Amino acid sequence: MPILHQIDPVAVALGPLKIHWYGLMYLLGFAVAWWLGRRRVRAGRLPGVDDNGFGDLMFYAMLGVVLGGRIGYVLFYDFGSFLQNPLMLFKVWEGGMSFHGGLLGVLVAGAWWSRRQRLHFFDTVDFVAPLVPAGLGFGRLGNYIGGELWGKPTQGTAFEGWGVVFPHALPEPFASMDAVTLKAQFDSGMLDAFARHPSQLYQATLEGLVMFAVLVWYSRRPRPRYAVAGLFALLYGSFRFLVEFVREPDAQLGYLAFGWLTMGQVLSTPLILLGLFWLWRSRSAPTLAPEVR
Repeated sequence: MPILHQIDPVAVALGPLKIHWYGLMYLLGFAVAWWLGRRRVRAGRLPGVDDNGFGDLMFYAMLGVVLGGRIGYVLFYDFGSFLQNPLMLFKVWEGGMSFHGGLLGVLVAGAWWSRRQRLHFFDTVDFVAPLVPAGLGFGRLGNYIGGELWGKPTQGTAFEGWGVVFPHALPEPFASMDAVTLKAQFDSGMLDAFARHPSQLYQATLEGLVMFAVLVWYSRRPRPRYAVAGLFALLYGSFRFLVEFVREPDAQLGYLAFGWLTMGQVLSTPLILLGLFWLWRSRSAPTLAPEVR
């Protein structure tokens, strides 16, 4: 049975100040990454690095996520609008963040931090990889609460009778109805045909919960260099590629080829290949021994 999405995206409203659930989800993701990272640092999983050094790494990584995510979104998904109005790059309040751009931002920040700490870049990447899925999972929950980045319609497919009706995805006159009227229309069955895959929840489960559990378990004992990073890239690339089949493509891009290929799949394919390459390379790579403390 379809579900009507009627969640207020504002968690707390204090006069003109509004705190959105999406922002809180980002904070939760960073909090979990901080907690897990400090535990791993104190277990000696990044030799020569103390709490202060880890704090610097998290600060630079957060900058990489925000700057890389925004720049990546503009370049990968809305470059035409950027050419018409370059200042839109700074309008972060209007939404638009790219995971792949954020990943590149984190890698750049990690490379700079590693050089300052005189650490091998991939020792840092292997350390950071298990910290990322929590942010991915909470971020996708934020997308769902905000009623954005929804999936394709389930009507006329094997999933008919299942899905979520997202008000922002409805055509007129439904899109202009108030919440009470819209609920009445939903209860009458008028909106069942507009049910969509909650692809945000699929991604929260796969990219968040599943990846978090697998990577934390896999990295509990020392692994060869490149192995943890390779598993992260392979899992994320594969999960994102699969979910894109039921996720609505970006309106300004649509499908890029074959009537099904999306930008998300194009950007995820190199991650799958890199993940396989890094896992293969890890077979002959050294293993970083934890520092005894």
